[in-house]
Amino acid sequence: MPSDLSRNDPRPKVRLYVEQALGQGQHIAVTQDQAHYLGNVMRMPEGAEVAVFNGKAGEWRARIAGLSKRGGTLTCEAPVAPQLDPPDLWLLFAPIKKARTDFIVEKAVEMGASRILPVQTEFTNAERIRRDRLQAHAIEAAEQSAGTFVPEVAELQRLDRLLADWPEGRSLWWADESLAGATLAEPAPAPAAILIGPEGGFSPAERARLKALPQIRRLSLGPRILRADTAAVAALTLWQARHGDWPHQT
Repeated sequence: MPSDLSRNDPRPKVRLYVEQALGQGQHIAVTQDQAHYLGNVMRMPEGAEVAVFNGKAGEWRARIAGLSKRGGTLTCEAPVAPQLDPPDLWLLFAPIKKARTDFIVEKAVEMGASRILPVQTEFTNAERIRRDRLQAHAIEAAEQSAGTFVPEVAELQRLDRLLADWPEGRSLWWADESLAGATLAEPAPAPAAILIGPEGGFSPAERARLKALPQIRRLSLGPRILRADTAAVAALTLWQARHGDWPHQT
């Protein structure tokens, strides 16, 4: 659900993602679920302040103009934070168990992935995903993490088809479990992508195809083989620390 920010933050505590344009005096319709959250969960009265963002125009302060069982209306007042887009970094991963797939999507948003692409490999256990549910998780993660950008969660697609049309200028950082214990590779700058495989690893044919891709960079994630959800977080951390929008230590 939408987040409560720190009480010491001058920005409104409650944040909502909306799809409408934002501007001073703009009236914003909220959904039935959002109205329920504001009125019944957070017990917010008419006139209370909330923060809104649409992924394009930064964060704005708005006030509750009215709530009902079917929805509600906010009035947009003023900007409170600029739009902050993440680096041009995609995350490709093979879906695993439901809760752990949800975790990967949530952490990818929090850690600054610009696009999330579930891929079907030969050893992927899940044959389908609920893209709408995963997109909702992405929205909630952006609300909770004070982000102003919500990455697209793409439909599940076969890895071989995705690789066949791989963009020439985008490097692909492959977390290759066969390199466990090897020296860490230098991550490639944006535009880039990270590929995390399924629990059963990649098939020999997939490994051969990946190795032949000109844009591929094979990555070791340390001396131990990581679970897929852990590997996603580790790889995103390594990339962000080197080429991302995290502050660098001096």
